[in-house]
Parts: sequence; C-alpha cells; structure tokens
Amino acid sequence: MKKRIYVSIIACTALSIFSCKTDNKVKKIDTKEITFTKEGELSLFSLQDSVPKLITQLDIEIADDDYQTQTGLMYRKSMQPNQAMLFISEEKKVQYFYMKNTLIPLDIIYIDDAYKVVSIQKNAKPLDESSLPSEGPALYTLEVNANLTDTWNLKKGDSISYSKQ
Repeated sequence: MKKRIYVSIIACTALSIFSCKTDNKVKKIDTKEITFTKEGELSLFSLQDSVPKLITQLDIEIADDDYQTQTGLMYRKSMQPNQAMLFISEEKKVQYFYMKNTLIPLDIIYIDDAYKVVSIQKNAKPLDESSLPSEGPALYTLEVNANLTDTWNLKKGDSISYSKQ
C-alpha cells in the first residue's frame, strides 16, 4: 500500500513538473504599423469676414462605425500635416474624446450639424486618458496634428465641407 502511495506521489510530481515546463523561446508576434488610408477630402474655411475663405484642404480617413470610432488614431506613430481623421457621430450631442493609446499629440476640432466649428481642444497630450469634451453639441469631430489649428488660425464658427471617395 505504501509503495502505491509513493509511486503515485512520484508519478504526480513528475507529471506536474513536466506539464508545467514552459518553452524558453520567445515567440515573436508580427505587427504591422497602421497606415493612413485616404477615404475622402475635407476643406476648412474661415468665416471671419462673413465670406468663406479656404484655409486648407486635407485628406481624411473616416470613422463612422463603432470599431473605427473607438480605435481612431490609436497606436499610430505619425500622421502627415495634410492628413486627418473625421469622426461621424450618430447624433448631435456633446462629444467626449480622450487620448488613450494615442501616440501623437493632436488638436481635436468639434463640428456641429451645420458644419461649423463648435470648439477646439488644442494640443491633446499622447496617452492622456483625461476627458476632452466639446463645448457644445457636435456631430463631427476632426483630429489633426497638434498646433495646426494655431497655424491655420482656425476659430470657433469657421466651417468645413467634406466628400467621401
């Protein structure tokens, strides 16, 4: 009887040692950098003198479903100055964005259903999970590289137009 117990203990110990053995090789996971995919064009207009004046034109990616909206520009290492991401919400409301997993500083431009700039969150910090709300109801949100809104002198009340490809 004692022999069986000892054999069982030895067998269980050996089994646990070999079953818990881990492979010391580090498995490499291939990852691809997320690249920009042009899905449309967007124009920004100054309305300071009541006459629309073109400020700039941008190539845009469009985030219009839950996955794209949740992911946005996360994990990207860079974005060209003539590129942006346009988020299209399902309803006009105060929008809340944050910079979780976003590696590049951004200016976040909130736009209403009449294509007018509601507010701008300037120089949003990478990886910061603080809430960055719009100052009023917005339907669209445009993310561009940080400091471009200052370069363009973009103001609340200026407008956009865009087209999908």
